[in-house]
Amino acid sequence: MAETVVADALRGMAAAHPELAVDVENRVIIRGDAPVAGKVALVSGGGSGHEPLHGGFVGPGMLSAACPGEVFTSPVPDQMVRAAAAVDSGAGVLFIVKNYTGDVLNFDMAAELAEDEGIQVAKVLVNDDVAVTDSLYTAGRRGTGATLFVEKLAGAAAEEGMPLERVEAIARQVNENSRSFGVALSACSTPAKGSPTFDLPAGELELGVGIHGEPGRERRAMMTSREIADYTVDVILQDLDPSDPVLVLVNGMGATPLLELYGFNAEVQRVLREREVPVARTLVGNYVTSLDMAGASVTLCQVDQEMLRLWDAPVRTAGLRWGM
Repeated sequence: MAETVVADALRGMAAAHPELAVDVENRVIIRGDAPVAGKVALVSGGGSGHEPLHGGFVGPGMLSAACPGEVFTSPVPDQMVRAAAAVDSGAGVLFIVKNYTGDVLNFDMAAELAEDEGIQVAKVLVNDDVAVTDSLYTAGRRGTGATLFVEKLAGAAAEEGMPLERVEAIARQVNENSRSFGVALSACSTPAKGSPTFDLPAGELELGVGIHGEPGRERRAMMTSREIADYTVDVILQDLDPSDPVLVLVNGMGATPLLELYGFNAEVQRVLREREVPVARTLVGNYVTSLDMAGASVTLCQVDQEMLRLWDAPVRTAGLRWGM
């Protein structure tokens, strides 16, 4: 049922991942061994419908806790404060916030409430989407695929025992070094509506779509994978001129099969070679999704040696794991 879809998913997640502490009633997903003594805690969250973001990234090497809201709706401050209190070891808590108005306002309020309870809180805003400056739910650039990079690299830094100020600085550096652009081939359908949330006629695509179906730069007749890669990577490189190698995320929006995503990645890698941009690592899959939207996004993050080391560091979550 639409009314219980988030609670149902949380119950299913709890059954599949006993290493997590999933509070279905209060809508908080917590790393099972939290709080970890001496470790900075990372808390993020947002509307449901983008899985595995964020709950799928809770665990060693990434987030300490995540707060799922209703579908495409911000979680509330009480969730965030509850999560922060559950994972704080005394070393402080970093809130990682995608740039959507509801998320920003609620995390700001939660930070004030948490500090009133004696929890040291820092906040980092993710705003990597170069498609548009302002959108339906956003003042400034939207937060999209770079959220994964921020959570992974900052999570690795926290796992190493770095202090809050350093973990925050790394998170900010990752965001500043990242740019994203998404393309929709079909609209998504929310459980409550049961039909497409926006009109995208057959044979057309939306260039620069947001992860909630927000409008992008323009609509065009359907393009080939090669043409989409040329357009997408060129738009990103107009805003990011990397002098160091990049991490590449080729991300599916939820309904695009891996067969197509890997084919699209081949074209993305071709464009990067042609533009003489060295690639350090590549991740392909559905990581920051939009329910059943067909389409893909590309995120590039320029990395130095320390950032690359943090990327390669072990991680064990439901949605991302290696090295353990």
